[in-house]
Amino acid sequence: MSLLEPFKHALAAVLAATHDGLTSLGAGPDAATTWLLCIAAVVVLVRTALLPLVVHGVRQAHAAARARPHLRGIAERYRGRTDAESLRAHHEERRLVSAEHGVSRLGCLPVLVQLPVWLGLYHLLADVSSGAAVGAMGPDLVSSFGAASVVGVSLAGRGYLGAGAVHLAVVAGLAVTAAALSYVTQRYVVASNTTVDGLPEAVVTAQAVLPVVSAGGLLLAGGVAPVALLVYWVCSSTWTLGQSAVVARWFPTPGTAAAARRLTA
Repeated sequence: MSLLEPFKHALAAVLAATHDGLTSLGAGPDAATTWLLCIAAVVVLVRTALLPLVVHGVRQAHAAARARPHLRGIAERYRGRTDAESLRAHHEERRLVSAEHGVSRLGCLPVLVQLPVWLGLYHLLADVSSGAAVGAMGPDLVSSFGAASVVGVSLAGRGYLGAGAVHLAVVAGLAVTAAALSYVTQRYVVASNTTVDGLPEAVVTAQAVLPVVSAGGLLLAGGVAPVALLVYWVCSSTWTLGQSAVVARWFPTPGTAAAARRLTA
């Protein structure tokens, strides 16, 4: 049994329940609009449930920014000192500064906790698009999902080429939209709320090329991913852009360009 199975089954239950709710309100069970709303609703519900982890991450970023000058000063004082006593003192001073500013050793935990959820949703949509039943998404719902189409393009359809101009336009439009949203988020929103002061040159370079790599990856994935997954990526990228913009505008990390704009606004 895959470690992602519990997440897939939980998300399948949410997807099925959303579909049942919409159809009870009169939505067509096989209509593409119904399934598109289901995908969007799952993204909204999941991202809303994960907001406490986002808040924790923002607080940790602020704590790390406040502690960074003090940690840099400690590193300068102990530069070149490799004896055991100095190493112990260095470690203890770093620990005290981190504790004083509230920097957690588990700062990356929120991201790690979210990964199984994202992977579970990704694999759920991929499996359903392939015609496989998953938990509450039984054969009838999977069949209904496969019958849904956007201007004649099935939500289970894949690839850019081989299915006509309309299929190409829909797939390319979704892939380009997801890639553009990702690029704008990373390049203009996240970057302005991230400090690179004191980071190794390799890390700075990696952060600079990340927006291009992320957008390029989505464009390449558009050639193999089901249309339903592209819809998910567009919805998720839209949420990420909005969430990142809110954080950068009203809760910027100290010492960043976003924080400077906040002070002069």
